[in-house]
Amino acid sequence: MGAFKEPHGGELKNCYVPATEVAGEKARSRDLPSWDLSMRQLCDLELLLNGAFSPLDGFLGGQDYDRVLADMRLSSGVFWPMPITLDVDERFAAPLREGDTIALRDAEGVLIATMEISSIFRPDKEREARAVFDTVDDTHPGVNYLLNRTHGVYLGGRLKGIEPPTHYDFKHLRDDPQELRDRFRKLGWRRVVAFQTRNPMHRAHQELTFRAAKEAEANLLIHPVVGMTQPGDVDHFTRVRCYEHLLAHYPEQTTMLSLLPLAMRMAGPREAAWHALIRKNFGCTHFIVGRDHAGPGAGRDGKPFYGPYDAQKLMTEYEKELDITMVPFKNVVYVEDRARYLPQDEIKDGTRTLNISGTELRRRLRDGLDIPDWFSFPDVVAELRRTHPPRHRQGFTVFFTGLSGSGKSTAANALMVKLMEMGGRPVSVLDGDVVRKHLSSELGFSKEHRDLNILRIGYVASEITKNGGIAICAPIAPYAETRRRVREMIEPHGGFIEIHVATPLEVCEQRDRKGLYAKARAGLIQGFTGISDPYEIPENPEISVDTSDLTPDLVAHRIIIKLESVGFIR
Repeated sequence: MGAFKEPHGGELKNCYVPATEVAGEKARSRDLPSWDLSMRQLCDLELLLNGAFSPLDGFLGGQDYDRVLADMRLSSGVFWPMPITLDVDERFAAPLREGDTIALRDAEGVLIATMEISSIFRPDKEREARAVFDTVDDTHPGVNYLLNRTHGVYLGGRLKGIEPPTHYDFKHLRDDPQELRDRFRKLGWRRVVAFQTRNPMHRAHQELTFRAAKEAEANLLIHPVVGMTQPGDVDHFTRVRCYEHLLAHYPEQTTMLSLLPLAMRMAGPREAAWHALIRKNFGCTHFIVGRDHAGPGAGRDGKPFYGPYDAQKLMTEYEKELDITMVPFKNVVYVEDRARYLPQDEIKDGTRTLNISGTELRRRLRDGLDIPDWFSFPDVVAELRRTHPPRHRQGFTVFFTGLSGSGKSTAANALMVKLMEMGGRPVSVLDGDVVRKHLSSELGFSKEHRDLNILRIGYVASEITKNGGIAICAPIAPYAETRRRVREMIEPHGGFIEIHVATPLEVCEQRDRKGLYAKARAGLIQGFTGISDPYEIPENPEISVDTSDLTPDLVAHRIIIKLESVGFIR
């Protein structure tokens, strides 16, 4: 009945050991092999331990994993659409055997849980991508993460929780499933509509959620994701402050805000069903499913990965088994002559409506343009403007990539001087050779070490960008995936302008000021980019230049014009 219905699978799991056993478990863990969890693994672990992923009590073993991929069920037959797996590298996995216990720690080495291994297996990641995401196109962020970021071995097993991951932010808004169920019970909330979001909410969202709760005769839980979302999304600190402002615009005591430390996969229909059963575990009775729910947009071919109503169709198919009522998204638009939002299907032809897309909102923030009151609440807009100033006040990174001898460093130095002449922001150059000397002197030239060097450059550039400065990077950066990871590090904090210095190999080899090409041709240098190791040409750089017949001054001038055209300098 209402908020007191059973959790998914019949029991709300709590995988934490009793307080009296914590000291003993910690002492035993000192001699165990330790795995430092990635951010996504830590999000998954927290929701496994506190019961949000009930009926799971650990990371999936091979048998459960295979069945989840094949027909969205655990081997017990219970519906479960998403593989929750612990990926580790070959080096860590090599000495492990089924029955061994490992310690799982956060980035600072704090023991979060131990896991007794019941399954060790090597997944077919392309099969997983096709099953979960219905594509192997790695422009899909979930596919990209799976194929390019996860390790090659999966470990399954039951967990013993030692202590929850530490969160220093918004403690008053963080509830585990039992705590939220208890709050509903205390307030007498028996029907609760959950709204999943990873974006700021504006007037249309407020109208949509208010209508959904009213139609369901239920209270409203705004339950935003504050774990991992899609690269480029607004940071959760800004979003939560926006949600707190928004609460004042609902009738008193009808609406609650609580945060969900979920790592999204952006898996469309499967993810919608997963989100629904998670909210069921938190005690909700209804769940809003929007158009293209948890869809990441379009792929390499320009077509959306999922149809606008695919998620709603899958939810309809499994709604009875999930035992949570779907509230389908009704698109609302602003009707100018009535000065209010109305469902689109209630509007007569010819009625003048107004709308601002997400892309248009970002453009207005970027360019410092007006955002009308009919679209969003002034206090929400003010919050967004605090952390999203116009582009001419943001930091940015100019990232040169190209072969050795292509002219990257010379062009970077010319650009630095021009930007310093203009003033307004501090400028830092992160040249490949200089970084090698000061940040990466211990690294060699294997692919692993070259990637690590580029990621270090990206990290420093992201910090410079975050703090309003200009970073100019000039490494070779031969691999597309590594450059993409650097872009993803930087773009949440400001601009990223990739410059492909497309000077032909023969010109670079003629220049050969350091004699490196000659040594590579003679076999004295192995794995040299362009000779015995590939250079992956950027597909969509912001600028491509050939310095064969362009002076550094002209290259720098072209970049300045580009920066002016996109608004980073005035």
